Formats: sequence, C-alpha cells, structure tokens
Amino acid sequence: MSAMYKKINKNIKRFVVLNLVLSLAAFILLANNAIVAKASVLTNGGINLTDSRPSTANVTYTGTFDNVTTSAIKCIQLVFSTTAAGSAAPSGINTNSVALVGTSTYIPTPGSWAASGSTNGTIKITFASGETPAGATGRTVVLSGITNASTAGTTYFVKFNTYNNTDCATSPVDSTVLAYQYTTGQSVSLTVDPALTFTISAIASGSTVNSATTTVTTTPTTIPFGTVTSGANAIAAHDMTVVTNAGSGYTVYTRYSGALTSGTNTIADFAGSNATPTAFTAAGTEGFGYTTSSTSLAGTAARFNSNKWAAFTTTGVEVAHSIAPVSSDVTRIGYQIGISGTTKAGSYTTSVILTAVPMY
Repeated sequence: MSAMYKKINKNIKRFVVLNLVLSLAAFILLANNAIVAKASVLTNGGINLTDSRPSTANVTYTGTFDNVTTSAIKCIQLVFSTTAAGSAAPSGINTNSVALVGTSTYIPTPGSWAASGSTNGTIKITFASGETPAGATGRTVVLSGITNASTAGTTYFVKFNTYNNTDCATSPVDSTVLAYQYTTGQSVSLTVDPALTFTISAIASGSTVNSATTTVTTTPTTIPFGTVTSGANAIAAHDMTVVTNAGSGYTVYTRYSGALTSGTNTIADFAGSNATPTAFTAAGTEGFGYTTSSTSLAGTAARFNSNKWAAFTTTGVEVAHSIAPVSSDVTRIGYQIGISGTTKAGSYTTSVILTAVPMY
C-alpha cells in the first residue's frame, strides 16, 4: 500500500506541474495576443476645417498625425462622436458625400483608396491590397464633401484608427482621439468713403503731346502763351492725374469760359470737334483748340491720336476716361493757338476749366 500510495502521489504532482505549465503557456499566449491587438497611439494629432461654421456644406477636414506606424494598413477609419469614447454622431453632420482628397499623405497613393461615409458620422477609407505609410511624421488625411454639424461652441471628437484589415475592426495598427469645435464666425463690417484726387501738373517747353512739341512752359494754374506771331503757332500742355476708388471709373471734362477776347476783339476757334478732331491748321490761321493723349475715351477711344485737335466749347467734353478705379491715371492735355496776319493787337484771355467726375 505504501508503494502504491507513493506512486499515486507522484503522478498527482506531475499532473499539477503539467497543468501549471500549460496554464502559464496559455497566459503568455493570451498576453501576447493582447499586445498584438493593441494599437499604437498617434501623437501631435490635430484636425483642421476649411470652414468651421455650423451646417456649412462641402467642408474639407484635414487630420495631421505623428508617430505613425510604418507597417501595412488596409483601412483608415474616422468616427465623429459627441464623446471621446462614444459613437453617436454630432447632430446635423453629414458624411455621405465624403471623398479622400489626393493631397493626403498618410498613404502613398490616395487615389487607390475608396472613402465611404454611408454610415453617417463614420468614414471608412479602404484599399484591399493595403499600403505602408511613407513616413512617421506629418502624415495627413484630407477629406472633402462633409457637412458640418449644426451646433457651435460644443466640443466634438474624432476617433481615428487604422487597421491592417478592410473590416476596419481587426488587426489594429494606430489610433488616437481628436477634439474640435464649430464656431459661428465673426461678422466684419466697415465703410470706405468715396475718394478722388485730381492733380494738374506743369509741363516744360520742349515736351511732346500727341507728337506735337510744346513751345511754352506752363504752371499748374496758367497757360502763358506769351507773345504769339502769325509765323508760328504756340503749344502748351498739362498732365492730369486722377486717383479714385469709383467703381465705374471717372471722366475728365474740359471747356472754356468763352473765346479768347481782348476788349471787343476775339480769336476764332479751331474747326475740329471733340467727336471728330482734325489736324491743326498751319501757322498764319486763327484757331484755338486742344488735344488729349487719352486712348480710352467713350466712342472712338483713341480719336485724338496722330496729332488730332478740337475746338474748345463752353460745354464740357471728355478728354480723359476710365471705366474702373485707378490708382494713378495720367493723361496729357495739349493747347494750341494760332493767329493770322490780320488778328488785331491786344492781350487776349480766357479760362480753361478741367473737371474730374468719378462714376460710382
């Protein structure tokens, strides 16, 4: 009996030891499986919206991540939720029309991946063949076509996970949770006053205006022709500079107060008109007129080019024009006077008026 008892006791010990070994092996196996099943945590993550206003449609969301595991993945999943651990989508969000944008860098060829947001608030991006992220830092997932949730000022969450399986549930690789908010935006208002600066500048003798050479030096407020003879016409000029924020631009008009007069004597006006300017008459013929360097007049825009001139009138006619705001638009206006051998002696005067009119 004693020998049999010892044998039975020995067998019991062996059984216990074997069970302990098997239990330890099972524990190690389970522990290893648990380690394999646990995803790595991404760092420095953030999510950026092209428009954070509630209920805005077609918004692009960009997620950026570091510490990315550079091993194969077949699924990228984003779950928009009201809590960090939950799965209830924020009210009003719509992911049904989501698309993975080609600038995404989380995977090498985003065009090979298909994005689906048919389960509202959950976006699954899959590729059956899988790919390995090209780097661990600065990886982005860019998603377009999302409609924002309807509430501002509430913290929402995006649970981001990657898997090496298209079921988006098993073989986890990386994970993180990101927080974000919607904002109503800030209304901006301001007033811009109408603005106009009109400057008339002197032009020196020997300058040109529409191919004619000036013979007189002007001041900003005078056209001092001086003594004029029938043997040569006198020519002068001014530069007109316009600055305006008028939406439809501006027009500069010119007119005179009346014919050049000395007592009861006058000098005849030149024959050309603003609509149909012509070449100025040769020396020895009475005439007073103007020309402009503008090539953007209403009607025939460059009609004064090639040294064409027109007679002054007492009604304003255009000599400069723009159809848009200008920061510094310069037009040169020229003046020419001729007399004949019978023009009566005297000091002749008149006033030339230049008026800039902005068109708002």
